[in-house]
Amino acid sequence: MNSDAAPHRGDAAEATAAGADAPISHAKPRGRRSLLRAALAGTAVLGGGLAVGAFPADAEPVSRSTRATPKPSAPTPTRTRPGTAEEALKELSKGNRRWRTFHEQHPDEDAVVRKALTTGQEPFALILGCIDSRVPPELVFDQGLGDLMTVRSAGEVLDQSVLGSVKYGVLELDIPLVVVLGHQSCGAVKAAVAADQTGDRLPSGIQYIVDEIAPAIDHSVTGDARVAATIDANVRLVRSKVAADSDIAAKLKAGEVAIVGARYDLTTQRVHLLK
Repeated sequence: MNSDAAPHRGDAAEATAAGADAPISHAKPRGRRSLLRAALAGTAVLGGGLAVGAFPADAEPVSRSTRATPKPSAPTPTRTRPGTAEEALKELSKGNRRWRTFHEQHPDEDAVVRKALTTGQEPFALILGCIDSRVPPELVFDQGLGDLMTVRSAGEVLDQSVLGSVKYGVLELDIPLVVVLGHQSCGAVKAAVAADQTGDRLPSGIQYIVDEIAPAIDHSVTGDARVAATIDANVRLVRSKVAADSDIAAKLKAGEVAIVGARYDLTTQRVHLLK
């Protein structure tokens, strides 16, 4: 993992100049919201003993599920489920690299896997992301059936239902990694920034969403840069809220789960980890 992402200069500048074969990278924090800095203490990963830059760019992808057997027409390697947050993050990094370089494997989709999954599931990561149709986690990370638990709401807004869904994955399924995934040009964030500037009220359900995002709005910049900075700040805010839940906090303290924040750039299809 390399900390090579360029600073935001607005939505049009969110894509980095890094090569297409680079792994998931780390983007530097933007904005001056003391609440976020205090809550997260400048870390990209919470729990699990992980550290920023811990994953080498050229590491071999983690193998996964022994439940998957070769397809008759296109044999696939035996895959073992990642058992730690570090292994899970490596697998997601490799999957995102395959996605953005058009080398998708579409793993864990064959008949044997489908049958095996009727008796249970062992997802290795939980992705808390936006509802945006351009950011489906299974595609962005090139994963298959049973690999990811996905929880999606506009702007990754964390109400009780969303938090309960995350807790189910962490507490009941022992998922070792939670990724809060924001994305470039997030409509929910744009709406929150616009409402903050104009004072206009939106339909009730949408107003709830923008109200939840409002604390993350970065007033230190303007225009497109404010939207871009708020996208990242909102991810950090949601990450801190998840980590503050008492049950999840206990798992974090025990090193049984890690929580990371990330941003997906539509222009490059690359995922960046956020500090």
